[in-house]
Amino acid sequence: MIKFTCSITLALLLTVSSVSAAPKESLITSLPGFDGTLTSEHYAGYVTIDGSPGKKNLFYYFIASERKPSKDPLVLWLNGGPGCSSFDGFIYEHGPFKFHAGKPEGSLPVLHLNPFSWSKVSNIIYLDSPCGVGLSYSDNPKNYVTGDLQTASDTHAFLLKWFELYPEFLSNPFYISGESYAGVYVPTLASEVVKGIQIGETPLINFKGYLIGNGVTDEKFDGNAYVPFAFGMGLISSDIYEAYQTTCGGKFSDPPSETCQKNLEKVVRAVSGLNFYDILEPCYHNSETKNESENTNMPLGFHQMGMTKKPLPKQTRMFGRASPFWTTKDAGASSPGSQEEFHIECVDDEAAVAWLNDEAVRKAIHAAPASVAGSWWICASRVSYSVDTGSMIPYHKNLTSQGYRVLIYSGDHDMRVPFTGTQAWTRSLGYKIIDEWRPWMTDDQVAGYLQGYDNNFTFLTIKGAGHMVPQTKPREALEFFSRWLDGKPI
Repeated sequence: MIKFTCSITLALLLTVSSVSAAPKESLITSLPGFDGTLTSEHYAGYVTIDGSPGKKNLFYYFIASERKPSKDPLVLWLNGGPGCSSFDGFIYEHGPFKFHAGKPEGSLPVLHLNPFSWSKVSNIIYLDSPCGVGLSYSDNPKNYVTGDLQTASDTHAFLLKWFELYPEFLSNPFYISGESYAGVYVPTLASEVVKGIQIGETPLINFKGYLIGNGVTDEKFDGNAYVPFAFGMGLISSDIYEAYQTTCGGKFSDPPSETCQKNLEKVVRAVSGLNFYDILEPCYHNSETKNESENTNMPLGFHQMGMTKKPLPKQTRMFGRASPFWTTKDAGASSPGSQEEFHIECVDDEAAVAWLNDEAVRKAIHAAPASVAGSWWICASRVSYSVDTGSMIPYHKNLTSQGYRVLIYSGDHDMRVPFTGTQAWTRSLGYKIIDEWRPWMTDDQVAGYLQGYDNNFTFLTIKGAGHMVPQTKPREALEFFSRWLDGKPI
């Protein structure tokens, strides 16, 4: 890892990276666990918006670009869930640091600079949204009841107030980004932003487009993608796949018969031991002490999935959608609702939990103490979330028809939102292919595949990546991110 030291070059860089009009009380001057020098200015704090009743305090962490903040694009990052903290992206994916376990065990993580941070080429905001997620909080628990449309409205309200605090970024090209359930967050928010632009709402946001990784989009496309993905990856046999095709007719998301259901159980048994976020990686089986979170008897993994109550043995939500993977009682699992059945212990969040629940860290990043904002969890059990939108495909069609740029990318070893479904729905838009399916390269090696359509719409895969693309393939992620933002061919 890189250890940063002061130099004349650094002094010049910091001069270039200075943010002139930003609220100085939000400037971060030091961070527990990091003993180097920040390579650009960091700001963090709360933006308060109206709730019903009371106020909603939304927490953000903003990093000025290490390149040229006055000109580089401004990007908002949202993690999924629904109800998961964007510090997931900050700590484990494309944030400015790499977090390493502290020694002795239980001490704060040690932070080193991340050479593949997305702040290398962009100004970036990490937002804990909706209210109640991560470090965002309200004085009134009723403000933790929300859904797709309310979240989009609240995040738009946040942006308008954020730009009032940082007006120097109003002229920068603005993009919205995210992964997983942000496949819903991003297009619904983009639609709110565009509506505001059309009615002349101020401050006027210079919105240019959005990018989404392994995003939930459409129940049928996403749901029917699992079995073809499993077969293509060699996870199920030809016999199992052919029986599924014959009895289910490709309808994995809505099994049409008992015979189909029994064949789906064979699929579930075959894949039950995998890490669904990345089939190439092992699961992190947490210790007994980590199995339960504060004020609930839910296993920690359900927080990681953004669930607000224990799943039922039938029609359980995964990323806010009905997931047929969890519809059987006897697919080799121990019991309905068990951790083994739901494959939810594959994400290790120990470093984030330790760092963000440390009061010195909270003070350094201007976050409220746990006594006010509550403990930090990667996904929030206190948020009651309703899925109140349908397919996102009409949103994509509407936004692309108005000229906004879109990049849809998929780690090709993700089984949560398989690329097979994403590839199918992007093709269903019916746009003309202007850049036919081809490999794209990093360091003279194939990094994935790309298909470009008219209307500024691109679908891209990342070879060997899982659900959180920048976590498993950081170099490749920075490559396509920077080239796409700069309008260069990938």
